[in-house]
Amino acid sequence: MLAGGCGNRDGGGAPPPGRAAPPPPPVGVITTALQSVALQTELPGRVEARRVALVRARVNGVVQRRLFVEGSDVKAGQALFQIDPAPYQAALDSAQATLAKAQANLAQATALAERYKPLAEAKAVSEQDYVNAAAARQQAEADVAAGKAAVQTARLNLDYAHVTAPIAGRIGRAAVTEGALVSAAEATQLATIQQVDTVFVNFTQSSTELLELRKAFAANRLRKVGGALAVQVVLDDGSLLKQPGKLLFSDLAVDPTSGQVMLRAEVPNPDNLLLPGQYVRVRIAQAELPAAIVVPQQAVTRSNQGDSVLVVGPDNKPSPRQVKVALALGNQWVVFEGLEPGERVIVDGFQKMMVPGAPVTPVPWQPAAASAPETAAQPSSAPAKR
Repeated sequence: MLAGGCGNRDGGGAPPPGRAAPPPPPVGVITTALQSVALQTELPGRVEARRVALVRARVNGVVQRRLFVEGSDVKAGQALFQIDPAPYQAALDSAQATLAKAQANLAQATALAERYKPLAEAKAVSEQDYVNAAAARQQAEADVAAGKAAVQTARLNLDYAHVTAPIAGRIGRAAVTEGALVSAAEATQLATIQQVDTVFVNFTQSSTELLELRKAFAANRLRKVGGALAVQVVLDDGSLLKQPGKLLFSDLAVDPTSGQVMLRAEVPNPDNLLLPGQYVRVRIAQAELPAAIVVPQQAVTRSNQGDSVLVVGPDNKPSPRQVKVALALGNQWVVFEGLEPGERVIVDGFQKMMVPGAPVTPVPWQPAAASAPETAAQPSSAPAKR
């Protein structure tokens, strides 16, 4: 009696006489369907500021004051440095005095020429005297024009002594300190301003890959993604930048030393997570499969014979099916061969199938809330053995 009791607890063997066989175990299945899948490529790149301004000295002199905080944001036209303006103020005063003298000479020469004109017509003065008076007036007019130009030049030099920001952006450290002698001839650099609220990301791709893409487009194996291509930036820690960018252009030339083609994307950077010169990786979907079948990764088994899935037939009996997968779509696989639309693939409940080939009860599989699919496929490692 004791041995019989132990056997009943184990539940092994055939059911006792008179007891019905257990129903087919329920398994979670999905019904395959064709869908377009974006093929995503991950490429290395470098961050570059959208605009860079090198603030340089445009006049000679000694720096008197630095008028900004290093590492702060500055506006276009904001004062940055004050170079000693005294010599340029003196030059402006001298030019204005010279202009006033030329204007006085012009007034005198004009009056003399106008007085000689009727006298020359009346033959009261010689023709030569009138010609000399008219020439003196023209020379005085030229002196006034030269004086105005000298005043303008002196005023520009005085303004250049007050160094301002040519663009808005973030300014770095000052390259000179108070008391430094700067030179316009050497174009002494004073500071650097960079706009990083939006940055460029320059990345490269093999010309061979681009050629394969063009061939695939020509053969209708792949199709181009419509509109501006979105670009996602992968940071150093593997996280994705929240704000996606857009592809601006692909260079027309191939680098002869590396065989790479340069591409440029524009990426918003409101949080300043991207810094000029920073190494990043970018993900870009350059093409898409017009019709592909996608299954959850847990539905695929790898063995020495290759990848396989369990397909539920019309008689509700599962059977293994060889498939070919090579692309990851988040937590799913893109299947190239082995499945047709409308087939039922087992995703969950493998542990309930005690007898291979025995009937099962297929029920729609409900994915976990945390395993939402991504939107683009990219090459990934093969699934682990189940």
